[in-house]
Amino acid sequence: MKWLELFPESLKILLMHLPRPLLESLEEVRIREGRPLEINTNGEHYFVTRLSKPSKLQSEAYCPSREDTHRFLEVISNHSLYTMEEELRKGFITIPGGHRIGLAGRTVLKNGKVEHLRDISGFNVRIAKEINGAADQIIPHLVDYRTSRIKHTLIVSSPQQGKTTLLRDIARQISHGSEKRRSYKVSIVDERSEIAGSYKGVPTFDVGPRTDVMDACPKAEGMMMLLRSMSPEVLIVDEIGREEDAEAIKEALNAGISVIASAHARDMADLSKRPFIKDLIQEELFQLYVMIDRFGKKVTYKLADSKNRTLQQQGITNAGGAHA
Repeated sequence: MKWLELFPESLKILLMHLPRPLLESLEEVRIREGRPLEINTNGEHYFVTRLSKPSKLQSEAYCPSREDTHRFLEVISNHSLYTMEEELRKGFITIPGGHRIGLAGRTVLKNGKVEHLRDISGFNVRIAKEINGAADQIIPHLVDYRTSRIKHTLIVSSPQQGKTTLLRDIARQISHGSEKRRSYKVSIVDERSEIAGSYKGVPTFDVGPRTDVMDACPKAEGMMMLLRSMSPEVLIVDEIGREEDAEAIKEALNAGISVIASAHARDMADLSKRPFIKDLIQEELFQLYVMIDRFGKKVTYKLADSKNRTLQQQGITNAGGAHA
């Protein structure tokens, strides 16, 4: 568990001595200066006591000190906040392994826009997990076996239900291929370095042998760059929502590229209210919708076609930690 090395010794000791099953299933560690140390897993939250025990009582919890938060910030920024200026503006830092650390503090504005964060005292460490097989239930519906093409697909769920984990395994499986299914050239736009978890440009997760990754690049720009340079058969992108994202997706579809994307929404009704995604839905550009519902360790996928007609519902138990 290399992510444990991020933490200052005082916090690392508390976390590494948690009960092993709990430690291995962790999805989030929340550090708030002067307030209880919190962990989240399988839809449940706990506070961590000074004896490394999970507790529902905040009065029993260890409260990180200013020294704890300062040391943590130094480590994740490589002792140079100046070099992390762009990440601080966005409010998160992505570290090797695809783990994303959300930041909270005081914003500094310039011309009415956030220039950077200062006085950072809150952190949300979202632990990325590679779950080979997460897409097993989806792959049979993803391939159009008549044309041997991958269907244009949109994965929909609320945050932290498993969209990124699912995208990662889809990339791996369609890039590898199988006895029943040919392999595809895949390109990933990984704006936040979460899907592939790239370090110095090289993926740390298995996203398949025929997969190219454009790391730390804005989604719309990355999609166009990959279309021009890598001749993908399948383009994968996480968390679309802006006008330029929708336009880039249309450009890819018109170029004959299969697109697999994800978006934040509770359901199709909620998704249909989002301005630019609504246009993609009304034009029936996506051939398959995958809606994720998660209840503790159980993940349920609801599948629908381009007209939002339900196709099939698949359940998976013990699916592991969800991610964004």
